[in-house]
Amino acid sequence: MRLIGRRTLLAVLVNILAVMGTRLAAWGAVLDEHKRRFVEAAFAMKDKAERSGDQAYGAVVVRGAAIVGWGPSRVIAKHDWNAHAEREAIRDAQAALGADLAGCVMYSTSRPCVNCERAAAEAGIMRMYFGAEATDAGVPRRS
Repeated sequence: MRLIGRRTLLAVLVNILAVMGTRLAAWGAVLDEHKRRFVEAAFAMKDKAERSGDQAYGAVVVRGAAIVGWGPSRVIAKHDWNAHAEREAIRDAQAALGADLAGCVMYSTSRPCVNCERAAAEAGIMRMYFGAEATDAGVPRRS
């Protein structure tokens, strides 16, 4: 059995990494396109809230590549301080999927308040993004 030299092994590894890097970059572009679409949907909910005379906030809940919960702010419309966009999106997603939203991600137009973050954690939301740049807010916390 013949062993290959270090230079040959290094060349093979460099080629493998180059191919993997190209594929990862392509996958990253797909993920970025999805994020952009979800951010736009959250801002569409913000626009809907503003048109109805409510506060300028919006959110969506996503599972996989599909939006499963929509949430314009309805604080003024419902006379309910709990009707923040994030909680409206959570309620809408739970109406479609049930109480457990494990594996779902939330996109909102601004950083969720502590009560909305707690609601997201209790619902099982696995990650939150906010703002036009989809800033990663991480895993929702209960505190």
